[in-house]
Amino acid sequence: MQICIFEDDQYVNFYPLTYSRPVYDLVCGIKSLKEKISKLFPDKNVGVHCRRYLEDVVKLQNPGLNVNHFDDESCLFINGRVKVEPNLAELLNEQKSEDCFYKNEINLVALKLSGPNLLKIKNNIPDEFNSDLFPELPSENVQVKTYNYLWDLIKENGSEIAKDIDVLEKENLEFVDSNQFKGINIINKDEVFIRNNVTIKPGVVIDASNGPVYIDENAFIYPNAVIEGPVYIGESAKIKAGASIYENVSIGKLCKIGGEVEDSIIFPYTNKQHAGFIGHSYLGSWVNLGADTNCSDLKNNYSTVKVQLNGKAVDSGSQFLGVMMGDHSKTGINTMFNTGTVVGYSCNIFGAGFPDKYIPCFSWGGSESLSTYELAKSVATAKIVMNRRNEKLLPANEKLFENLFNLTSEERNGKRN
Repeated sequence: MQICIFEDDQYVNFYPLTYSRPVYDLVCGIKSLKEKISKLFPDKNVGVHCRRYLEDVVKLQNPGLNVNHFDDESCLFINGRVKVEPNLAELLNEQKSEDCFYKNEINLVALKLSGPNLLKIKNNIPDEFNSDLFPELPSENVQVKTYNYLWDLIKENGSEIAKDIDVLEKENLEFVDSNQFKGINIINKDEVFIRNNVTIKPGVVIDASNGPVYIDENAFIYPNAVIEGPVYIGESAKIKAGASIYENVSIGKLCKIGGEVEDSIIFPYTNKQHAGFIGHSYLGSWVNLGADTNCSDLKNNYSTVKVQLNGKAVDSGSQFLGVMMGDHSKTGINTMFNTGTVVGYSCNIFGAGFPDKYIPCFSWGGSESLSTYELAKSVATAKIVMNRRNEKLLPANEKLFENLFNLTSEERNGKRN
């Protein structure tokens, strides 16, 4: 039986990050949701389902993986928003029904399909899965949680870092002795995990009193940085001098991070090199925050933060929420963001004052006005930025820019009016 990790219609609740990636490629802790699910089925043929406009990019990023293709005679489809617990595979396999839905209180968790039902999917692959595809199938209730919004991942990040480290420890990875680093102060050494070829300069403080710290291969920690776990610092990332990396932070590979960061997830190739504060935030890849970019993550009246999402105001239920920013977006120096701000894909934000709390994809400007960031200029900038990291904007990625520009044009034009 094949395993397929799918997207349902709730991927829109994870905008702006899911404009450019399937929901299961979001990170919580150290690993992506897809990696966590795949780990539970080591002996199975695991593939993925995604929206059609993402297919070429997903294939590019996952060579050898079945993307929107099903080989076996039966398939267990698992929602990419599932929160993975050790008993997930057992819960889904112990059910007796051959073809059925698995649901929790509000969401489709999984479905088993074979024979004519699977053939129906093979012949007409939907952009999103839902219960309406097979209204006649029986349904089983399972005690499985799903992530429902981007801020759910931010809230769970610290505990997921600890869980992912427990899994990685069992893989017999090679860790270096922290005593080899001179002039640094490590608190609770048993919870500090340092991989090969890491550089840690004198004056650094690593405090794992409240959670583990994992520093991946070739990372570089400059003098006088302070890191308080739980924290993950990705491969070849750089933590700048005097930076304060507080609890519940995940930093992707090849990021450059300075200033203050707490309770945030930062995707690979993103820079926040200078002073400024980012908290309870989620940043995509190829983002660059100008010096003294700050976000508020707490309202002055301490009420829960509301977010503008899919044309509606959604109460996050959280007192703390900062900025959520899509791939390839940039800020100028001294940019300020209000609580619960959403910045779309490939935006360039600058100027005095607080910009709107919802900024559509391909926006250019700030609090005074917004215009359209022209597609050709956006692509040209991305090529320059990626070339600086010895990466190329491949045709599939360039087509994604075009698709997203067209997909979001109506919303962007409505905002301009």
